Amino acid sequence: MEGPQQENPAEPPKVAGEANGSSDTGRGPRLREIPLRLMIPNMITVLAICAGLSGIRLAFENRIELAVAMVLLAAFLDGIDGRVARLLKATSNFGGQMDSLADIINFGVAPALVLYVFILDQARSIGWIAALIYAIACGLRLARFNVMAERQSKAAWQSEYFVGVPAPAGAMLVLLPVYLGLLGLAPERTFALIASGYTVLIAFLLVSRLPVWSGKSENSRVRRDLVLPVILVVVFYVATLMTYTWETMAVTALGYLITLP
Repeated sequence: MEGPQQENPAEPPKVAGEANGSSDTGRGPRLREIPLRLMIPNMITVLAICAGLSGIRLAFENRIELAVAMVLLAAFLDGIDGRVARLLKATSNFGGQMDSLADIINFGVAPALVLYVFILDQARSIGWIAALIYAIACGLRLARFNVMAERQSKAAWQSEYFVGVPAPAGAMLVLLPVYLGLLGLAPERTFALIASGYTVLIAFLLVSRLPVWSGKSENSRVRRDLVLPVILVVVFYVATLMTYTWETMAVTALGYLITLP
């Protein structure tokens, strides 16, 4: 008569690779592949950061024209990265956070330092304080934008308007004294003091609650009979920007200020 059968301890379950007689333990965990199209918007954002940081370096080398051009290039790249992300269906929380961090560099720190090197240093401590106020205001404006973007419910008008002047427009506006200086206005102390006050004014516009048209509304369309005139206006603007850069930028900044509510 046989005695009671001895029970074996339970064996651990086999992983998929071991069940087939192979094991991936030597190769480590497999990384998930990311489609290239998802990386394109973030690559544009990185290029914008490089442009902003290059603008800071060029400003310290007193190559002001190139420094301003780098800031404007960063603004252009910032304007297209979100649209490219939506076009490629590549929007993500990571991209949104990265874009905000890039905006602080490109439209807060870089313009403030370019402006300080070119003219605000003539006002000494007053100029430096003005540059600090602008950079901090830009950071506060971006923080408020991120908080408002996470809200589930928004006022109806906020779908078509920014709350306060957006950071890229603020960078374009705050560099107005540089445009005027490059057109021949002497960067002396009186001009520096006026520029300091103007810089603080732009800082307040950034953190204000002014409704500023965003142009992102789905209802923002051009009538069919106006398509060709609009294209001609855009071509004319680009041509003048390439030919009379600083005159065009000065007029653009003044025109933007005039149209604010």
